[in-house]
Amino acid sequence: MPRALRLLSPGVLNRSNMLEPRDRLVVFAPNWLGDAVMAVPCLDAIRRRYPSAALAVAARSHLAMLFDMVAGVDEVVPLGRAGRLGGWLAAVRDARRVRAGRFDVAILLPNSFRAAWIARRAGIAERWGYASDGRARILTRAVPRLRGGHQVKYYQRLLDGLGMSTESEVRSPESEVRSPVFALRASAGKPESGLLPSVRIDVPGDAREWARAMLASKGWRKGDPLVGMAPGAAYGSAKQWPPDRFVQLAVELAQTGVGTVLVGSPGDRGACDDVARAVAGGSINLAGATDLRQLAAVMGECRSFVSNDSGAMHLAAAVGVPVVAIFGSTNERETSPLPIAPPVGPAQGTPGPRLHAIVATDVWCRPCMLRECPLDHGCMTRIDAARVKAEVELRLGPGPGPGPGTRDQGPGTKDH
Repeated sequence: MPRALRLLSPGVLNRSNMLEPRDRLVVFAPNWLGDAVMAVPCLDAIRRRYPSAALAVAARSHLAMLFDMVAGVDEVVPLGRAGRLGGWLAAVRDARRVRAGRFDVAILLPNSFRAAWIARRAGIAERWGYASDGRARILTRAVPRLRGGHQVKYYQRLLDGLGMSTESEVRSPESEVRSPVFALRASAGKPESGLLPSVRIDVPGDAREWARAMLASKGWRKGDPLVGMAPGAAYGSAKQWPPDRFVQLAVELAQTGVGTVLVGSPGDRGACDDVARAVAGGSINLAGATDLRQLAAVMGECRSFVSNDSGAMHLAAAVGVPVVAIFGSTNERETSPLPIAPPVGPAQGTPGPRLHAIVATDVWCRPCMLRECPLDHGCMTRIDAARVKAEVELRLGPGPGPGPGTRDQGPGTKDH
């Protein structure tokens, strides 16, 4: 078939409307934690469209646990890391793993040629994704790319182009992001945050028990107010609020009886160690000490979460914790935390406002999207601790109030 005929317009009648209940469908997930969390609403949309199909997610091994916590996902296929040396040998191994699943359809959320090549090598007859990275000829259905807007919208436009409706995601006034910056910058004066789908993951009971025991071993008592902090950022230092501001915030919160816990990947350990040393025992440091399920469970014990634009920021939102997100070099209109899903079942506790806050400045050079700042880093240094603390205090509320993704479920279980 000529390439031009494979490029599809949104809403066209196609095989996505004719999948059989017995079909096995695999979604190739994004490779970064934040992007993976922002893809969860699309998994929800796919499950709603095909309630009887077997739905799997192919994800890098460090993200596999995330999708184990997503309702509606039947299985997860772990993939290796795509390193520069031996990357294609790893792709061959990944293709073997995917082939073992005997899938009928692959939906590719990553833009890479590699993802499409793996799907074809795995013998998947239907391969759907964006026409990007020179891969349109090896896709059976290629959707033209439309850039711009929030990353979750980018994934939704792919599903729209495949004829799948993404209009039924749960939205609620409780789920919107509160941000003056959004109001100033959104087109037609309408905050884009109000159009975003909510997100939720379900943290297993055994992970919650581990988190409570670990925090207790560090001196935390259940019911005591706890604020999570993620001082790191994988993309580069331009995204990072200065460590001394995290220190000041943690010290001032401690003076009001609010504890803090520092979290992050092993790569964030240095930034968290700096903060923990300066706070002199007043903050629990778990950076690099948790897997993804345990990290989510620790977040679930927090009443608020302070973070740079990072994967941890998105994970906390998915757990149901009100986030105070600090944006500098990156664009909050593209990667703000997704709204919190409305509570499921009886409400627990009496938390503060369940809205995220975006804290940013209006300096002329942002968002620059650079890894390192060549100037004075004014987008971050002009945000003082008092401003962030005020947002945190609004979210503390008088009670613990775990989010919807942290309700007790029993060890190792999840809802479908």
